[in-house]
This record gives sequence, structure tokens and C-alpha cells, in this order.
Amino acid sequence: MEYRSTARRRSTREDDSFVAVKKLLDHIPSRLRNRYTATAVGLLCWIAFFDRSDAWTTFKNRRQLGRMEEQKEFYLNEIARTKEQLHELSSDKELLEKFARERYLMKRDNEDIFVLVAEKKDHKVSRPDNK
Repeated sequence: MEYRSTARRRSTREDDSFVAVKKLLDHIPSRLRNRYTATAVGLLCWIAFFDRSDAWTTFKNRRQLGRMEEQKEFYLNEIARTKEQLHELSSDKELLEKFARERYLMKRDNEDIFVLVAEKKDHKVSRPDNK
């Protein structure tokens, strides 16, 4: 007889837990209760948040790609400008001489070069000694 009473207690506990789970499932839309839909949602969550190429990593990589494409354009423009300057320097002897004088401080045999460098200003205030 005791066996039946414990079985009834267990079934009452199981019924209570079953009712609690059923109440919880009632709040979930019926489409999401389908095991295929739940699996698909779980897979999408895994891919979006836990995968090696999750949403945040993809966002950072695209932003970095945009910056690198901007740098690529800048360097291509710089290369084109430098090639143009090289062509001008190789075709005009006077321009080459001017470039060498300004950039590398080259001079002719009968010339002297004086380089003027701006002084750095000190912010110290000098005080006269009161002796």
C-alpha cells in the first residue's frame, strides 16, 4: 500500500512540473515550438554570436577593409604623382638641378651653402639675480 501512495506522490510532482513546463511553452509561439524551427534558430544564434566569424568580427573586418581600401587609393595616387615627378626630373635638367640643391643640399664647385635653421624657443623666463 505504501508503494501506491509514493507512486501517487511522484505522479503529483510530475504533474506539477508538467503543468509548469506547459505554462512556459504556452508563452512561446507555436512556430517556435517546432523542433526544426528551434534547431534553425539555435544554429543562427550560434553562427551570429559564437562562431569564429561572428557578427562582431565580421563588422570589424569590413570596417578594416574599408580603411585599407582608402589607404590603397591614397598610395596609388602617391605612386602616380611620384612617377610623374620622376618623369619631369629625368626630362628637364634645370629642374633636376633645383631638386638636388633643395633636397640634398648639393652645390656647384664655386658655391658655398649656408643652411639656416630656426631656433626653438625656450619657455623659461630669465630672472636677474638680486645680490
